[in-house]
Amino acid sequence: MNDFVIAPPAASFVPVAGGGRFPVRRVFCVGRNYAEHAREMGHDPAREPPFFFMKPADALVIEGADAPYPPMTKDLHHEIELVVALQSGGAEIPVAEAASHIYGYAAGIDLTRRDVQAELRKAGRPWDMGKGFDHSAPIGEIAPASRIGHPAKAAIELRVNGETRQTGDIAGMTWNVDEVIAELSRYVTLAAGDLIFTGTPAGVSALQPGDRLEGSVAGVGTVSVRIG
Repeated sequence: MNDFVIAPPAASFVPVAGGGRFPVRRVFCVGRNYAEHAREMGHDPAREPPFFFMKPADALVIEGADAPYPPMTKDLHHEIELVVALQSGGAEIPVAEAASHIYGYAAGIDLTRRDVQAELRKAGRPWDMGKGFDHSAPIGEIAPASRIGHPAKAAIELRVNGETRQTGDIAGMTWNVDEVIAELSRYVTLAAGDLIFTGTPAGVSALQPGDRLEGSVAGVGTVSVRIG
């Protein structure tokens, strides 16, 4: 019997390369996980424990769709990232077992209201409205690990209107994928359907309405979105 008092919200999912859809449960993000990005944001790049924030699952923008320029900001920034999709989870996952929980990988973009984030940080308040707004998480197709393996080194790049803005290598992460999963699982019980955006290299900058973003992680996939 259907006893919902309102219509249930639509489920979020990401297409899988080769066919199928990956249902999304939660979206976690790692802050300042590349030393050069930490420096450009004015922070010490020392290897301190990673910290995390979240985006709503319905903030995902599937490949090819537009992302409208959000309200309440005049400084929208791009952050290209490797995204990890989990097929299983748990609490207190050992680093050596982390890879067994990974279904696959994708290229994603963490869109950020940088001015809002800065104001919230200065006031000692949560970042939610600077990071977790509508349409703030464009993502490409998920490439299954069964096909591509578990990349530890791969070029990562973002172009805006054909101009290269960000370049790096995922080997430059302060905390690698396995370490990120293990650390995050100390705070929450991870589960199948969780996505983890793993941080961005240096080169973040402002976007304007009409900009076309094209990102890639070598051997993993691409992501593209137009700022509406």
